[in-house]
Amino acid sequence: MQERKWTQLALLIVSVGCVGWAHARLPIERSAGESTGFVPDPKQVRALAFGFDAILADLYWLKAVQVVGGTEGVDHGRADYLGKLVDVVTTLNPEVAQPSRFAAVWLTHDERQVRESIRLLERAIVHHPDDWRNHFYLGFARFFYLGEYALAAEALERAVRLPGAPAYLPRLVARLHAQSRDIEVAEIFLREMLRNSQDPEDRAQIQIALDEIEIEYKARHLETARSAYRERTGHDITAVEDLVRSPHRMLEKLPSPEPDAIPASFSRGSVWKIDPKTDRIVSSYLGRRYEVHYSKFDKERLEAWKQARGGADESGGEQ
Repeated sequence: MQERKWTQLALLIVSVGCVGWAHARLPIERSAGESTGFVPDPKQVRALAFGFDAILADLYWLKAVQVVGGTEGVDHGRADYLGKLVDVVTTLNPEVAQPSRFAAVWLTHDERQVRESIRLLERAIVHHPDDWRNHFYLGFARFFYLGEYALAAEALERAVRLPGAPAYLPRLVARLHAQSRDIEVAEIFLREMLRNSQDPEDRAQIQIALDEIEIEYKARHLETARSAYRERTGHDITAVEDLVRSPHRMLEKLPSPEPDAIPASFSRGSVWKIDPKTDRIVSSYLGRRYEVHYSKFDKERLEAWKQARGGADESGGEQ
């Protein structure tokens, strides 16, 4: 037993020595203005690891954790440094998924960083396709930072179907489909989830989302009538009721601003109105349209990044 312990200790010492030697042989090329430390090319690290990939990966993972653990905060430069460290970690040991999700939390200062976080998350998904968290982080990055709603919905749909996924995810996926004007896909997705779900809480959440989609259908119908009203009269409506008033009646009657299946005893006395902030028709039952909502700061950031890449996005409409 004693001899075995000494053998293990000797192997540990040799391993540490080899790792240090391999690391020392890596070429050092610092970029201009770099203040966070040198990170070698991941391929070079792997080539010189000499079988000690996991140990070297742990070394760089500790460095990455220390970047966040300091008191300086994670500014743009430190986030870049963190991303490079995690790239090395996951190149050496692609079986680990947590570092990629860890990096995605901090690589958010500009679109280039977010794209890098997506690349790292996609690497994690290759090795851990059944972990809903990897798909969730990927979908979140795509919709929240880049406005790529269709791609985000694809990623989150995969997350929804995996064990452990939270109950609210189907509603988020449906909103993303609706954001790209594909509300029919959103409804089909939710009805399929409702058909396959046996959990009462999950079914209740999905039914709420279906009620929201029903009201969105009605709101879009009213907006279509509103556009026709403008074309006929040369001016806009002053109230939603103008759509059913003579002499420029566009509709026989207004649809219910509440879900049709709601019992009369649960009615909220909701009405259709024109939101003064967005100038869009909304039901007071929800108080907003069925879409992904951002804070003012996040909306401005999304718009700025969209303009920087030439104005292309997948929103299919205004935020």
